[in-house]
Amino acid sequence: MITETRISSEVLTRAAAVIRCLGHPLRLRLLEALESGEKTVSELQEYAGASQPMVSQHLMVLKAHGIVDLRRQGSHMLYWVTEPKVQGILTCIRARSER
Repeated sequence: MITETRISSEVLTRAAAVIRCLGHPLRLRLLEALESGEKTVSELQEYAGASQPMVSQHLMVLKAHGIVDLRRQGSHMLYWVTEPKVQGILTCIRARSER
């Protein structure tokens, strides 16, 4: 018999949504770039090697799921990671790739 505390349905639903959102290589690459702090769309484009429309589209998906946020600084939009679990997820991905 399982005696551990069950995870609430609400928590599982949120986790599943975040996992689905992270299920795209470009989104993971953008989050990797944001690990070191705020970045502009231009910096993210360069890091990811993707077009501005593609980067912006994926950033909006990440923002809609509460994984990143943004602020305007002059004519630039700066993005950063707001979901604290992202660091752990990227660490797990790196550990898996080292096997």
